[in-house]
Amino acid sequence: MSLEQLLDSVATARSRYIGDVQQLTEAQARWKPDPDAWSAVDITEHLYWAEHGGIWGMWRILQDKRDGKPPVWTGELIHRGLPIEEIVARTWQVKEKVPPIAAPRMGGSVAFWLAALESLQQPLTKLSQELADEDFEAIIHPHPISGPLDVGQRFEFLRFHIDRHRNQVAELRAQMPV
Repeated sequence: MSLEQLLDSVATARSRYIGDVQQLTEAQARWKPDPDAWSAVDITEHLYWAEHGGIWGMWRILQDKRDGKPPVWTGELIHRGLPIEEIVARTWQVKEKVPPIAAPRMGGSVAFWLAALESLQQPLTKLSQELADEDFEAIIHPHPISGPLDVGQRFEFLRFHIDRHRNQVAELRAQMPV
């Protein structure tokens, strides 16, 4: 896929997620089936922090490359050419533990976190423009669980991750009391 197609796939996933979660009332968005579960607010906050960190990291790697700094990743590119679904299947456990930097920690209204999540499309779009003349498969930004991913795989991951959590919100909604 081209970077433009990857960017569009993230935008589409983001729009679908936001559209689904906007249908929830604030009470529904805060509902949890048990104390250890995440609510739709928690999931949305997590998506924001995870994506924010991923976008920031890709920008940092690109700038380091332009500044002539050594690459962050110098090991074997074990996932070269693989789709993100296959990479996740190979590297994730059934219930993966979220890295602390991407964990929900602030709470608040679902409307705030949806607006924050929506706002990330702009820096991602700008990043894709900056990458237009780059070999984005040669720019590696490791994922904390999956390891070395090129920028194209990172964009794929953003789409995959949003869709994964959209499915979790749908499962929550199906469990909610009437």
